[in-house]
Amino acid sequence: MAKQTINNVRLGVFVLAGLTFIIVLLYLIGKNQHLFGSSFVLKVQLDNVQGLKSGNNVRYAGIDVGTVKKINILNDTTMEVEMVIDEMVKKVIRKNAIVTIRTDGLVGNKVVEISSSKAAGLPVEDGDILSSRKSIDTDEMLRTLSKTNNDLAIITEGLKVTVSKINNSKALWNLLNEEGIPNHLKQSAYNIHQATGKANKMVADLQSIVQGVKDGKGSLGAIVTDTAFAQNLNAAVLKIKEVGNQADLLSQQVSSVVKGIQKDIDQGHGTVNALLKDSAMANKLNRSLDNIQKGTDGFNQNMEALKHNFFFRGYFRKLEKEQKKQAAQQ
Repeated sequence: MAKQTINNVRLGVFVLAGLTFIIVLLYLIGKNQHLFGSSFVLKVQLDNVQGLKSGNNVRYAGIDVGTVKKINILNDTTMEVEMVIDEMVKKVIRKNAIVTIRTDGLVGNKVVEISSSKAAGLPVEDGDILSSRKSIDTDEMLRTLSKTNNDLAIITEGLKVTVSKINNSKALWNLLNEEGIPNHLKQSAYNIHQATGKANKMVADLQSIVQGVKDGKGSLGAIVTDTAFAQNLNAAVLKIKEVGNQADLLSQQVSSVVKGIQKDIDQGHGTVNALLKDSAMANKLNRSLDNIQKGTDGFNQNMEALKHNFFFRGYFRKLEKEQKKQAAQQ
C-alpha cells in the first residue's frame, strides 16, 4: 500500500513537472510570437511579397520587434501584410518609416525590415499603413549574376583572342624591341614641350595686344576706344551717304537729259539731230571748217610777212629776245 502511494506521488510530480514545462514552453513561444504582452498592428502594401509567410520576423534596425500576422490579397496587384509589433518600440517607429522585404542570409527565411527615415515624423499608431520600397529579389540577383558571368565569359574570350594576336604579331614585338624608340619618344616629348612653351608665349603676346587695344594704345586701340574717332567715322559715313544720294540725283538728271536728247533725235528736232542726221548741216560744217583753216593759214602768212616788214621787224626781234631771256631765267 505504501509502495502504491509512492508511485502515485511520483506520477503526480512527473505530470506536474510536464505541465509546468509545457506551460513555460507555450509562454516562451507565445512571447516570441507576441501572443502575450501588449502589442499593436502595423500594415504595409506591396506588389510582391517574395515568399513572405505568416510568422516571419519583423525587424527594426536589425532587432526583432514583431512577427507577420497575416497576408491579405487586396487585388491582383496589391498585397497587404499585417504585422504585430511590440508595444515597446511604438515610440521609436515613425509614420514615414520605410518597409522592405529582405532575406535572412543568402537563402534564409524572408523577414520584414523597417527602416527609419532621415526626415522627422510623428510616432506610429495602431493600424497605420507604412510606405514600402521594392527590394532586390534573390532570384533576380542570381539571374543578373548569371548574365554578368556570361558577359564576363564573352569578354574573357575576346581578351584571349586579342592576347593571342599580340603574341603572334612580329611587327609589334619588333616595334617594342626597337632600341631607338625611347629616344624618339623623348625627342617627341621635348618637341611637344617646346611647342607648348611657344604656344604659351603666343597666348601671352595676344593677351598683351588685347590689353593694349582695351587701353586705347595704337591705331586699333584708338579706333576701338576713341569716341571722337567714332563720331568722325559716323560723320564721314553720313557724308558718303549724302554724296551717294547726290550721285543718284545727278544720275537721274543725266538720264533725263539723255532721254530728252534721244527723244529729240528720234523726233527730228534740235541741234543734236541736225548734227547727227542732217547731211546738209554736216556739209555746211565741213565747209566752215575748211574756210576757218584757210583763214588761219592766211593769218599765219600775214604774221610772218609782218615779222620781215621794216616797220615791225624791231618789235618782233625785241619780243624774241625777251622770250629767250625768260627761258634762260627759268
